[in-house]
Amino acid sequence: MQAALRRIPAVHRLLDHPALREAVTSHGRETVMEACRAATDQLRRRISDGQLPSEAVDRACAALPAEVLVVLDGWARPAYPEVVNATGVLIHTNLGRAPLPGDPPRSLASYLALELDIAGGGRGQRLAPLRGRLERLCGAESAVMVNNNAAALLLILSALARGREVIVSRGQLIEIGGSFRLPDVMAASGCRLVEVGCTNRTHLEDYQRAITGDTAAILSAHHSNFRIVGFTAEPPLSALAELAHSFGLPMIVDQGSGNLYDLRHWGLGDEPTVASLLAAGADVVCFSGDKLLGGPQAGIVVGRRQWVEPLGAHPLYRALRPDKTALVLMDQVLRAHQSGRLHEIPLYAMLAEPVEALARRARRIGRRLRAAGVPASGCATRAALGGGTTPEQTLASYGLSLGGGQRLFDALRLGEPPVIARIEDDAVVLDLRTVLPHQDRALEAAIAAAYRSSGGAQPAGR
Repeated sequence: MQAALRRIPAVHRLLDHPALREAVTSHGRETVMEACRAATDQLRRRISDGQLPSEAVDRACAALPAEVLVVLDGWARPAYPEVVNATGVLIHTNLGRAPLPGDPPRSLASYLALELDIAGGGRGQRLAPLRGRLERLCGAESAVMVNNNAAALLLILSALARGREVIVSRGQLIEIGGSFRLPDVMAASGCRLVEVGCTNRTHLEDYQRAITGDTAAILSAHHSNFRIVGFTAEPPLSALAELAHSFGLPMIVDQGSGNLYDLRHWGLGDEPTVASLLAAGADVVCFSGDKLLGGPQAGIVVGRRQWVEPLGAHPLYRALRPDKTALVLMDQVLRAHQSGRLHEIPLYAMLAEPVEALARRARRIGRRLRAAGVPASGCATRAALGGGTTPEQTLASYGLSLGGGQRLFDALRLGEPPVIARIEDDAVVLDLRTVLPHQDRALEAAIAAAYRSSGGAQPAGR
């Protein structure tokens, strides 16, 4: 074994290989040396563990430069590669929720007036330029932005209810993806949760009986990712707000989705808008920036000045405030909303694309795939909004269906670019509503490559 180990070249000798000398110019000497050590250490372990016979050691040593290049290639890849979302879920949490507009503002590649008042010459407040846009869009007196909606709710409760009670219906004690649990966030904020009503039925009287001198607020939380149907009851927000105001309490709403429009325009069901919640009497409304708003990850709080403005002055705000990237991208998206240019926001461009246009794209891709020997066929599908919004509601869509089952599904995910599809009735289905049009050619090439690598059509799960 010792003789075999001595045949492994030293790192400095590996670095003399022409391919690795060339790699030093693109990856840097220290990085290439680290990759060489990783490859030689792995070979040393294989020999020591008896996994490699003596006669194969020289071949393994000769292959080391190629293995080092593979390691370097892996290290150089983006940590978050672009994928083709063919799932039909528009706001896909695992895939970054709503996609952002394609042309980031030039100010992100430069210095920018983040905390500079250009007109006055003094120090500015980073949120000031966005506050007016948010107030106008939502019909609010004031606005604050933090780094996500969980942070927004944490800030609201910490600033307005720490050490006191907040009343919530048992039917709204939600848990959503990433282990966000409303009771845990409330506990972290320092307020005390007071549960009222039952899972399926909560009445206005339940809230009224729970109010004490220690009550700080009433909270209503969006039913994210689920619906309670059947024998149910829930007081309207206007009645809850009237009750809260009669006791001098704020009515807080975690709206979640950031909806600004009547979703029936796109064939979806009812989802309250931020403006409608404020009009119904909500004092503070928080929501996500990367769901129906179609922007970067953010938590946005809008509402009445007396309840919202203290949030920006709270010590926790500095830890939760957004960075320049989120602010600049959010400004870009808010300006598109403000001017009615929804086609510039990818989420709304995908929502608005007619099924007939999706079918034409499917026919074009299908023809080229069949010419390449891939038996793809067009199929009607149903897409979902996702992101915890409009649960159980779908909209008409169109895509492609291929045989190949789990093997093809996995090959697509592991391809370049990765394609994330779904399996229905032993077929791999690719919903084109969530595939950006400029990705069609890449999708076509990825399907053809995955089909070849997976050995053609195989029944799913067999």
